[in-house]
Amino acid sequence: MPTAEQALLKDIRELIARPSISSVSPDWDQSNERVIEFLAERFSSRGFRVDVQPLDTPGKSNLVATLGAGEGGLVLSGHTDTVPCDPGLWHSDPFEVQERGQKLYGLGTADMKSFFALVLAATDGLRAEQLKHPLVVLATADEESSMRGARALARAGAPLGRHAVIGEPTSLRPVRLHKGILMERIRVIGRSGHSSNPALGNNALEGMHAVIAALLTWRSDLEGRAQDPDFEVPVTTMNLGRISGGDNPNRICGQCELDVDLRMLPGMQCAPLRTELRELVAEVLRGIGLDSAFDALFEGVDPMTTPAVAPIVKATEALTGAPAGAVAYGTEAPYLTQLGMDVVVLGPGAIDQAHQPDEYLALDGIEPGVEILRALIRQFCLQAD
Repeated sequence: MPTAEQALLKDIRELIARPSISSVSPDWDQSNERVIEFLAERFSSRGFRVDVQPLDTPGKSNLVATLGAGEGGLVLSGHTDTVPCDPGLWHSDPFEVQERGQKLYGLGTADMKSFFALVLAATDGLRAEQLKHPLVVLATADEESSMRGARALARAGAPLGRHAVIGEPTSLRPVRLHKGILMERIRVIGRSGHSSNPALGNNALEGMHAVIAALLTWRSDLEGRAQDPDFEVPVTTMNLGRISGGDNPNRICGQCELDVDLRMLPGMQCAPLRTELRELVAEVLRGIGLDSAFDALFEGVDPMTTPAVAPIVKATEALTGAPAGAVAYGTEAPYLTQLGMDVVVLGPGAIDQAHQPDEYLALDGIEPGVEILRALIRQFCLQAD
């Protein structure tokens, strides 16, 4: 009979062996059904009530697995998808876990399929009749591309629990704050013509020059609106990430595009900032007779803030010996917050391993991760208030 450690490692291998890439590019995008099927079978065999919830995109589903009944309780949440990868940059098959130097290599080992294997280990032997409050395991689709799964849950509005842990890789240090993020494509629309006579057209590239100047001024304004010393970069940031325009040096540029990334502090929200950005650009271009158009490359995730006094924050700080911190990347936490949960992000693995060739999970984070989950289940599900 396999040991608990062998069973856990087998679950990790099974999860990694089931590709579930999500991408904004249809050429890369895949179903997550094989991962959902695996989790549904494993949690069902543990006595969980399993609800597989198909989304509005074929081949995409969320899973909600519940043990026990009643109000409150604990939600352990993760996403089933991974980013795309280039196998040629890996030293082993991304979909076959390889153990080397006390590390498990494979796509999703850190970000974040292995978390589900830790949850399975932590719930081994747990029975519904033991629970004073329910335990819910949540597995979502498309976190890496559109947040489609988490958005669907937030729209449905069904309560899931009171306290939540999202198992993203944080090196087992709790996170209670993260920045919001949106990505926008700005398009300047001019009029092309022969370069020998500027009057024959209206140069979109020159218009974009004016837009960039205005955006840099706006960025300075955003930086001055608020600071939060909990973050490594304590201000709202804006990155000008890609620019493209024109087709030939002897032709007046008729169109130019700029892609920007905006990461805002807690207290700010995506929708108002997107509106402000668009209005600023449109105003600049109206003054020089150019048109504008916009595409939301990423709809956006609002910042996360969980109060420092929340029980889940205090519990994870006590269990890890680390103060709850802040990160600049986004998670599904804001959507769980909309459902009435206090959320902490906490999981094994390091975030600098995410989205990298030769992604790995260090073995020394597995047993402590399982013990933290067991302790949280005891506190929030097995003990009466």
